[in-house]
Amino acid sequence: MGIYLNPGNETFAQMSSDPYYVDKTGMLAVLNDFIDKGNKYICISRPRRFGKTVTGNMISAYYSKKCDSSQLFSRLKISSGPGYEEKRNKYNVIKIDMNSEYQGAVIKEKLISRLTMKIKRELSREFPNVKLTEEDSLAESLVEIYAVTGETFIILIDEYDVMVREKVEEKLFLEYLSFLNGLFKSDTLRPAISLAYLTGILPVVRDKIQSKLNNFEEYTMLDALELTEYVGFTSEEVKTLCAKHGVEYQECKNWYDGYHQNGYEIYNPQSVVKLVSTKKYRNYWGMTSSYQVIADRIKANFKGIKDDIIKMLSGESVDVNVTRYINTMDSFVDKADVFTYLIHLGYLAFNIEDGTCRIPNREIRTEWVNAISANSEYEVTNHIIESSKELLKETLAGNENAVAQALDASHIHVTSNRSYNNEDALASAIYLAYLYALNEYTAIKEVTAGKGFADVVYIPLDASKTALVIELKRNDSAESGIEQIKSKRYFDCLSQYKGNLLLVGINYDEQTKTHEAKIEKYRK
Repeated sequence: MGIYLNPGNETFAQMSSDPYYVDKTGMLAVLNDFIDKGNKYICISRPRRFGKTVTGNMISAYYSKKCDSSQLFSRLKISSGPGYEEKRNKYNVIKIDMNSEYQGAVIKEKLISRLTMKIKRELSREFPNVKLTEEDSLAESLVEIYAVTGETFIILIDEYDVMVREKVEEKLFLEYLSFLNGLFKSDTLRPAISLAYLTGILPVVRDKIQSKLNNFEEYTMLDALELTEYVGFTSEEVKTLCAKHGVEYQECKNWYDGYHQNGYEIYNPQSVVKLVSTKKYRNYWGMTSSYQVIADRIKANFKGIKDDIIKMLSGESVDVNVTRYINTMDSFVDKADVFTYLIHLGYLAFNIEDGTCRIPNREIRTEWVNAISANSEYEVTNHIIESSKELLKETLAGNENAVAQALDASHIHVTSNRSYNNEDALASAIYLAYLYALNEYTAIKEVTAGKGFADVVYIPLDASKTALVIELKRNDSAESGIEQIKSKRYFDCLSQYKGNLLLVGINYDEQTKTHEAKIEKYRK
């Protein structure tokens, strides 16, 4: 066994014996369908902390012919899948972690040549009867081995996009492109490759790199197609973990759910594992990353970006065109490019059905709030966010004046570039002002088109807390908002809820641009 060639199964054996391990070996059955086929080139991109490393180790342990993984996989899902015995431990695997290679390189300019030399050294030991010359590239060496022995290879490259993210010097970048081109675009080498699997944070860059990797099937945070359930933990997997380790699932969902694709709810694996191991709900994302990623991007202040960010902070979705971004770190031309980039990084979730994006969950919302607080352009937004906790407290205490004044401030802010009397702006004012409530409540939002009414129901995650039904009226009275709630029985959606309930009527006066609030306890 080598470092790069057939590295063995010890690492995956340790990972899979972890008490919090989730069996994702079903993915191998999907990959088996790609082996030695025309579409055997796969690139799957997903955010940090979404299990790229454990997946790479799993693939290596299953396919590598220099180890026996029969006992390791016999207890896992793949053992009952098609082609299990036929494919297990039958291939030469070359596994490369480009991020480790780049970060560990003493002389960056020699990274590719040294990497090639180290892999060829292992190839020479494994295939002593094949003469590999010092001048041969890695691709040429693999061609020679295949020609002499008929042996084929599975190539795994983790963090393949590190050269894009690190903005390396042009000479090194071009050398890396040549390295990729030799491995994946050579018709001579193609029969020697049984499977190529690349993974990274960004999809294939659609300029210089695309010409080298345009034969790859792409699976991304925009659409992971048949690999969706393997992008992160699914809701069923998280429910099982929570039940096994005594963690309340609904609160876990509030914190870490939010990435929906192809019928699956996808959770951040590392955050869920941290939760079930510590029993503490917190922002684990921020412990291994930085809100600066968001802060740096929103500084560009593209047209409309501030309005859309405020809407997403308040819990809404916004339209996004994900087709123009070319997946680089320096080619942002409008807000859609920024949002698409942040979707790939996991800071936003994408809905392919309606072409919108949103902030997925409480954990990521914390990162956005941190980024906003560091940006002077969002000073008023940050103040409203900081005040939202106090507003919830005042609402529950029945302080009608405090509620009205808070909505005055929020309404002015969210309508800076939109019609002040727009229904959408009225609803956004409520959502933003009650932003803190999203930490403790599930919000059900409904705007009645054409009547000027916004209806919001806040259901507490803790059943001992008070639920809220909020109705907004325009040029009328707060009291009529209360009557509207009663007459239309908006609280029927809370029929299973047995705790206290507040009815909140809010009236907006277009002439004075002020709000009036009425708060009443619901009498069952």
